[in-house]
Amino acid sequence: MTDHASADSTCLAPASGSDERVGGAGADGRPLHAAALRFYWGPMDCGKSTMALQMNHNHARQGRRGLVTTRIDRSLGPRVTTRIGLAHEAVEVTDELDLRALVRGRRAEGVRVDYLICDEASFYQVEHVEQLAELVDDDDVDVYAFGLATDFRSRMFPAARRLFELADSVARIQVEVLCWCGREGLLNARVVNRRVAREGAQVVVGDTAETAQVRYQVLCRRHHRAGDLGPAASD
Repeated sequence: MTDHASADSTCLAPASGSDERVGGAGADGRPLHAAALRFYWGPMDCGKSTMALQMNHNHARQGRRGLVTTRIDRSLGPRVTTRIGLAHEAVEVTDELDLRALVRGRRAEGVRVDYLICDEASFYQVEHVEQLAELVDDDDVDVYAFGLATDFRSRMFPAARRLFELADSVARIQVEVLCWCGREGLLNARVVNRRVAREGAQVVVGDTAETAQVRYQVLCRRHHRAGDLGPAASD
C-alpha cells in the first residue's frame, strides 16, 4: 500500500514570489532561524520509517514543502518502505550526493524546501550529517533524521554517532520491541546460516524473514552477547 496522503518527495513553490521571506518569517510562515536538527533512533521493528512518513504527512498537511531522502532502503530502490505496507518515493542519498546542493538547487528552480525527512540516516556518510547541520543553520531547513544507533556488533554507526553529537534533540522511539525471551529488545543481530554473525561489513541489506539468507533479529543484551536466537532457531 502506498501512503497517498503524504507529500510528494518534492513540492513546487507557489507562484508570484510567495517564497520571499518577509517580516522575519520563512515561506512556510515559521520564524527564521528556528529550524532544528532532530534525530529519532531505535532498534529494528520500532517503526522508524513509519514515523518518518507520518512526520512528512503531518508537515505537508500544514502547507509545508519537503524532501524525503533515504539510503539503502529494504526495497533496494529510492523509496521509503515500511513493514506495515506504507511507502513513499524518495531521493537516494549516494556517497556523491551533496545534500546542500540538492536543497539549494531545488530552491533556485523555484521549489520550496522547508524540511527534510531523512530515513535510514545511520547509513549516511558523516559528511552528509555535516551537510544537514549546515542546512539547518544557514538555510533554515528543518531536518528530521531517523535511523539505527548501533550495528550488528553493537557498535555505533559513524553517522549515528555524529547525529548524537550535533543534533539539537535526540529521542529514542518509544515503541517497545521485544527479544524472543520477552525482555526489551536493544540490539540488532545479523543472522547468517542460523548463527549470530560477529564479523563482516558494517552494512549488509537483509530481512527479518526466517527464510532470508541474511536476516536480522532484535535481541536483548544478554542473548545478543550469548548469540542465542531462541528456541525457534534450534527447531
